[in-house]
Amino acid sequence: MSFKDKLKILFSDKKYLLSSVWGLVFLGVSLCINYFAGLYATRLASNAVTDFFLNILPVFDAGDFFVYGAIALLAGILILVARRPEYFPFVVKTVALFVLTRSLFMAVTHLGIIPEGTPLPSDNPIRWITFGGDLFFSGHVGMPFLMALIFWRDKIARYAFILTSIVFGVVVLLGHFHYSIDVFAAYFITYGVADIAKLFFAKDWDFVEKFRLTQPSF
Repeated sequence: MSFKDKLKILFSDKKYLLSSVWGLVFLGVSLCINYFAGLYATRLASNAVTDFFLNILPVFDAGDFFVYGAIALLAGILILVARRPEYFPFVVKTVALFVLTRSLFMAVTHLGIIPEGTPLPSDNPIRWITFGGDLFFSGHVGMPFLMALIFWRDKIARYAFILTSIVFGVVVLLGHFHYSIDVFAAYFITYGVADIAKLFFAKDWDFVEKFRLTQPSF
């Protein structure tokens, strides 16, 4: 099946379109909750705590990589989903669930901001989704790992996202943006989110499975 034929099938499917719309609504709501949860966690942040890895790692200026690496990751996800449009409803809903889950963890876990961490410019492009006190758990680590789990059958995507997740894990520790628990816990929580998403959004995942042997051609 060509990419053009796939688009015709998808855009003529009312259930697919409706599911996509609801997914975008869910994502929008989750991002709003994330915004207020981040502000709340930052306002109530407690004192900084000691950390085994941060105590032995020097601080590197990784601010640019932290910001623009996240933007590059988002661009990569959008490109991949554009090439695999059958994944869109499931991906957007799973990302929304991920954001919502992280928001809840942020709201109840008030870790103190790491004092020696690399400061980010006040006008950085991701200032609307990261606030300083939104530490637990690391979205930079969790999001690419989530994509690896979703696109697991695609070896190139799987290994690229896993590598990206590991690189981000190293970067956020070297820049002292996160505690080590934020990094390591991200893998376990994200795995749970991906598994729950396949249960909650089973119809969307089943829809993806129908197209799993189809590759777009350009």
